[in-house]
Amino acid sequence: MMNKKTKDSLTKELKNKTILVTGGAGSIGSVLVTKILEFPVKTVRVLDIDEHALFKLNRKVNDKRLRLLLGSITDKERIEMAGNKVDIILHLAAIKNIEISEFNPMETIDTNVQGLINLIKMSTINKPKKFLNISTDKAADASTLYGTTKQICERLVSWAGFHIGPTKFASIRLGNVRETRGNVFEIWNEENKNNKPLSITHPEMKRYFVHVDEAVENIIKCITMTNIGEIFIPKMKSYKIKDLASEISDKHKIIGIRQGEKLEEILITKQEKIMAQEKDNMWIIQQYIKQ
Repeated sequence: MMNKKTKDSLTKELKNKTILVTGGAGSIGSVLVTKILEFPVKTVRVLDIDEHALFKLNRKVNDKRLRLLLGSITDKERIEMAGNKVDIILHLAAIKNIEISEFNPMETIDTNVQGLINLIKMSTINKPKKFLNISTDKAADASTLYGTTKQICERLVSWAGFHIGPTKFASIRLGNVRETRGNVFEIWNEENKNNKPLSITHPEMKRYFVHVDEAVENIIKCITMTNIGEIFIPKMKSYKIKDLASEISDKHKIIGIRQGEKLEEILITKQEKIMAQEKDNMWIIQQYIKQ
């Protein structure tokens, strides 16, 4: 729960601001947009390639400060228009599915890496005050293509935070969010509904999970701390996948680990932990230090 001091600080930070949220019609993005609109912002622009998701967001939110922008972060002209006179950019758009990204590597790299580069270049022209990149624990000691692209994105954002002004850049590294579309809970619920055993890749597999409200609160809190390319890593709880499945059904089937998957994800590497500071139940990594 956000305390009064944090809420007051955010109110001051967001007052009369125009905010661009890429991927803002997605599972996390739509909740984030709804939360931001609780503050006295001027406008929230949502850029997303999913027309139906934009339609659903508009019906759910029904706020005259909301602007729905259909487009892709791979389209340079579109993002230059979307970012015109924007104060804060919250970047969530990405290809996230592990299997789909592995079998579509060029599209994944084009969207996740080149899309971010497009946004950074746009920021040098439009000069927003803040740019917060939403990353993943799969970027820590990456073993999948998705994780590798997000690791590269963290490096790019840290570089931009140190070398590009006047915009302040940072990233936040999240674990798995329970309510996101296409995650294991969606699969399990469908299997359980059809009276089938729940698919488990490995009985010893562990993952970090948070609820979407907690993830969104951490994202918003990090806006005020964004400065010179920090990586913010909230401390989260690790769960054994088998135990989570058992909360839904006792019937399980082992399907095997997918390409590049680890038995246990990590939030922060040993080397990063040496560099990190601890504050407000999170690690803060600064890749570059200004003297």
